[in-house]
Amino acid sequence: MGDEEIVDIVDENCNVLFSVPKSDAHEKGLLHRTVITEIKDSEGKWLLVRQASDKQDAGQFVSPVGGHVKSGETEEEALKREVLEEVGLSGFKFKYIGRTIFNRVVRGRKENHFFIMYETYSDSDVMLNHESVEWRKFTDEELRMELKNNPAMFGDAFHAVVKAFFPWLLN
Repeated sequence: MGDEEIVDIVDENCNVLFSVPKSDAHEKGLLHRTVITEIKDSEGKWLLVRQASDKQDAGQFVSPVGGHVKSGETEEEALKREVLEEVGLSGFKFKYIGRTIFNRVVRGRKENHFFIMYETYSDSDVMLNHESVEWRKFTDEELRMELKNNPAMFGDAFHAVVKAFFPWLLN
């Protein structure tokens, strides 16, 4: 196993069944937890990031933070760690939104993630890591129009998040 991240495999109710290296979870399509957060500023604008060319949704806008919950880590601990790692924010306020299962086949493997969804609130500038190449803020109306008129601008995972948690953006 070495330094590889260990994740908990969960059932459809998010109960932990056993733990494996993250690569095993991905290779075998095992359901495991991932924290996702939408970042909104005090004006209600959404901050989205465009994925780097080596990521699953390369060149598309996605939720600014999405990362695995390590075995033994709480979901809130994972959220704080991932927000710091991916956009350089700490000391932010957040709210739990809900959970959904997201399945897809990408890069020849089945992704089977139990999304734990949050909203994070911050007016601070973000510092992107290697996973993203740019960020952009969208008003609700801009996001609604782009999702309608230019859906390919956004990655599959973001479409799943919108459908599950923010369906009013699709009207």
